[in-house]
Amino acid sequence: MSKRVLTTESGAPVADNQNSASAGVGGPLLLQDQHLLEKLARFNRERIPERVVHARGSGAYGHFEVTDDVTGFTYADFLSTVGKRTEVFLRFSTVADSLGGADAVRDPRGFAVKFYTEEGNYDLVGNNTPVFFIKDPIKFPDFIHSQKRDPFTGRQEPDNVWDFWAHSPEATHQVTWLMGDRGIPASYRHMNGYGSHTYQWTNAEGEAFFVKYHFKTNQGVRSLSSEQAAELAGKDPNSHQTDLLQAIERGVHPSWTLYVQIMPAAEAADYRFNPFDLTKVWPHKDYPLRRVGRLVLDRNPDNVFAEVEQAAFSPNNFVPGIGPSPDKMLQGRLFAYADAHRYRLGVNHTLLAVNAPRATTAQNYGRDGFMAVNSQDRRAKNYEPNSYDGPVETGRALSAPLAVSGWTGTHEAPQHTKDDDFFQAGELYRLMSEDERSRLIANIAGGLSQVSRDDVIEKNLSHFHAADPEYGKRVEQAVHALRED
Repeated sequence: MSKRVLTTESGAPVADNQNSASAGVGGPLLLQDQHLLEKLARFNRERIPERVVHARGSGAYGHFEVTDDVTGFTYADFLSTVGKRTEVFLRFSTVADSLGGADAVRDPRGFAVKFYTEEGNYDLVGNNTPVFFIKDPIKFPDFIHSQKRDPFTGRQEPDNVWDFWAHSPEATHQVTWLMGDRGIPASYRHMNGYGSHTYQWTNAEGEAFFVKYHFKTNQGVRSLSSEQAAELAGKDPNSHQTDLLQAIERGVHPSWTLYVQIMPAAEAADYRFNPFDLTKVWPHKDYPLRRVGRLVLDRNPDNVFAEVEQAAFSPNNFVPGIGPSPDKMLQGRLFAYADAHRYRLGVNHTLLAVNAPRATTAQNYGRDGFMAVNSQDRRAKNYEPNSYDGPVETGRALSAPLAVSGWTGTHEAPQHTKDDDFFQAGELYRLMSEDERSRLIANIAGGLSQVSRDDVIEKNLSHFHAADPEYGKRVEQAVHALRED
């Protein structure tokens, strides 16, 4: 069988791919060597700006199958029939580290699912924790700056990390999650995923419900201790990527069962916690888990850059029957995620194979920009309304409207009866076994004891005391013991 001919990007055959053109034997190279210049220029541009957060990621394809009837709560078509399957792509990630960071580190994990539905792509962008550090997006850039490398030292600084948390008492709940036993998953297969935010479902009658998503791993939750993680990160920085890749390649397909908590919209105003506060959970005794379906990953990407690095998720990619809630962090992310992808990948990133709809076709009037591909549009008009049979609006909103009232301006979140920054952190601490508490205390003290300012240490200690007196006392004793050594 004859081999295929190597060509330049314009399709011209390449005569010699081993030697550059030069002015005589051993002479300087020639500017006219188009193949050399093209190869070097493309190589220089192989990397695109990495994600500011969630840069280090892995992903896989699979499907979601509905197992239980939820049509009383949403008219989303991909959830309409028991047994219905929808193709998905799931991207896992760490949050704070760079693209070259290790997998086995203490950090929240991204859990982003793209459902390729018949009504368009639905992106559910979540984490492996049901809560987050902050509840207002205006604090997000400052929070991330405090967790990333210091502009002077070039290192992640305990002073910065804990100083921000000292001034953000609402972070106490998530800090307790992060420093606990589930702070370092053993693999991506052995952790839960959460939508984290509150979303809205709307049924066919127009009734609105608020929901929270829970993807429970069917492999069982497994985590690493700080010591195990440090050893693993040193031996194989790509440990979680390797585990996911090899499991799927050998036919061990990881799966998660999706459950939702459902709150009738009328109950939100008087619920004891603000249901739209990302630092809070809804206790299961108030809103039990209701099973929806099963998510299975069964195919690895063929090209990590094209399909994982260029995968773009945005929580504003809804489908009919699903919409946003007044969750402030969600509202901020509705803009920020899509805008980040326009910067990283270009305005036409939705045309890339991993991001394009698969069960339907996108039809709109977007044109031009970098990497524009308009072959399917041919000579079609790029404005609406028009007289040329272009796509038209449906007149039907994707979800029920949200009632609003009051004055414009900057407002703190409304306080519900049990709303404070510490109650749920204390509840989480009291749920832990003694061994879990001991490891939590050691993890917190290990970082907090490295802080150089006493006032920052004291502010953080006051948060743990407020969550639970025993919690605060044990952290304080552990920090003082380490600082005296």
